[in-house]
Amino acid sequence: MSALIYLIHLAFTLYSLAIIGRVFLEMVVGPRGSVIIFLRTITEPLLAPIRRYVPAVRSGGVAWDLSPVVALLLLWIVEQVLIRVLLGVFRVI
Repeated sequence: MSALIYLIHLAFTLYSLAIIGRVFLEMVVGPRGSVIIFLRTITEPLLAPIRRYVPAVRSGGVAWDLSPVVALLLLWIVEQVLIRVLLGVFRVI
């Protein structure tokens, strides 16, 4: 039981770190590079749908993409709900 919860927590943590790493690397290095391409490949399936509903916020001449922040919040909520459901199911058994 605890191993399953640990694996779920690990998967959500690694995916969250991939999103954070993508944001920072794209700011520092730019949109090119094998690591950035890999991170974009694994994070874009979550970020692209969020971008459709959460537009970029314009400030001066810069547009801030808030989809990574929304994605991290959604990942945290889903992880918490999933773990709580699993704990509830295994308490019943």
